[in-house]
Amino acid sequence: MSDGPVQQRQSQPAVPLLEEQRVGEILAAVPERRHWRYRPRRVGMVWRSRTFRIVAVFTVLALCGLAILALVRDQTGTEGFLVGLGLAVLPVPLLMAAFRWLDRVEPAPWRNLLFAFAWGAFAAALVAILANSFATHWIATATADPSHADTLGATVIAPVVEESAKAAAVLLIFLFRKREFNGIVDGVVVAGFTASGFAFTENILYLGNAFGEDQQIGTSGVVSVTAATFFVRAVMSPFAHPLFTVLTGIGFGLAAASARRRRIRRIALPLSGLLLAMGMHALWNGSATVGPYGFYAVYGVFMVPAFGLVTWLAIWSRQRELRALSAELPAYAAAGWLTPAEPLALSSMRARGMARDAARRRHSLSVRGSGTSPYGPAHAPPSPAYGPGPGHGPGPGHPQAHTPVYGAGYAPGHGQGYAPGFGTGHGYGYGTGRAPASGSSAQAGARTKAQAKAHGKAAARTVAEYESFATSLASLRRQARRGTAGADFAERELELLHHLWQRRDVAAPALTYAAQATGRLRLHRPPPGRYAHPFPPHTPYGGPGYNPYLAPHQPPRRSQ
Repeated sequence: MSDGPVQQRQSQPAVPLLEEQRVGEILAAVPERRHWRYRPRRVGMVWRSRTFRIVAVFTVLALCGLAILALVRDQTGTEGFLVGLGLAVLPVPLLMAAFRWLDRVEPAPWRNLLFAFAWGAFAAALVAILANSFATHWIATATADPSHADTLGATVIAPVVEESAKAAAVLLIFLFRKREFNGIVDGVVVAGFTASGFAFTENILYLGNAFGEDQQIGTSGVVSVTAATFFVRAVMSPFAHPLFTVLTGIGFGLAAASARRRRIRRIALPLSGLLLAMGMHALWNGSATVGPYGFYAVYGVFMVPAFGLVTWLAIWSRQRELRALSAELPAYAAAGWLTPAEPLALSSMRARGMARDAARRRHSLSVRGSGTSPYGPAHAPPSPAYGPGPGHGPGPGHPQAHTPVYGAGYAPGHGQGYAPGFGTGHGYGYGTGRAPASGSSAQAGARTKAQAKAHGKAAARTVAEYESFATSLASLRRQARRGTAGADFAERELELLHHLWQRRDVAAPALTYAAQATGRLRLHRPPPGRYAHPFPPHTPYGGPGYNPYLAPHQPPRRSQ
């Protein structure tokens, strides 16, 4: 009875098995990806696709924008909507410029800021309009006194709904853009852009309704309801909504700066900021119900001091980021990655701007063939006959095979710190900038001028990128000290050092010059050596042997 299975096994064709020792041969025989017959199936990976997330975010914001557009236009009318839109857009550039100015040290990507603005203008505004209308209608029908439904909705329901809807944008960036959200300034800027978008849409609604009211009663000009509404919302209190939401942003910023092991703190701080934002918003909305002077009392006693305190905190946080640069970057200067003057220049906004301007002028002059240098006499380029100065080698741990992109390196500047060793070749490969032999001299001069301007802009952009990467490096090192950098600290550090090394031959001389020009780098001159001759005996003015034309340290000839 045992012969049956044996015969069945022998009747099956033999299938060869691949041995593990032949793994190299097997992998070498695998076809290229485009010739694969079998492709890996991605089950449950759609949410991790970056393309899907981008399309989903744009779709949601677009749908919310269309819905809010229809709702606002339905309430204000077409003409009122256009008037409200034209007036509401006026304070937006001011708000954006103010928050962008706070974020100059380590600017957040524009994609995050535009997402925050769009979320506030479309998604948060849509949620607020729908939720407030529903809550007000429910209060009016559920209570015995419907006249107080609007007041109760404005002072209780609206602050909770609106601040929660705006805080959702800050929460999303806090969760999904952790590398770009690491402090108070980031929280303030993201919250400010979100609230600016929300205030923009809300102003369209209020100004459009005010214009419709003016059309009914026949008022116009300075005494119109539209002018009064614009003055209160866009002139007196353009920072009202940003001030409320900034409190939430400060909570998220403090949570981002905390160590990840402190989970209770990272949850409690954003919630505390959100509660403060709701309370300030409720106080602001309820000021109109206190009396004719309630609005001015709340504005002067609470809003103005709170605005000043938040502004001071944001500026102090930005100065703290600059101090972190001067504290963290000297370690890389000691290792050879940076020059000693760069941490001093990078920790000053004035020196940063001066470095960009100097790089722009220097590379523009090099294209035009000028022998002058904006870095001063100590930084003047040497004669092409002598070639470039000695290169400044890479720091410890950097691969020696990686050569700088921009060429020349550094040469000592006679006691003036580091000076660029410019030779015949330049970082952008544009040579001496001589005009071509053919063509008229006017066309050649115009081409040379255009080339000089283009290369000057490229050099300034290179310095700006260098400053951004150096700031990110200092921020990364500070996060590592706090325990918030993550497990990929080493890879991120090497990537930033790579970007710095590629741009250092253009940026380092400009930053060194800026550090000297702003007085942040004090020059150490060597002490004077001994005189070749001792001081001569004192000779009275006009006496025998006195000669006023001799050098100061040359001994006068004595009369025989």
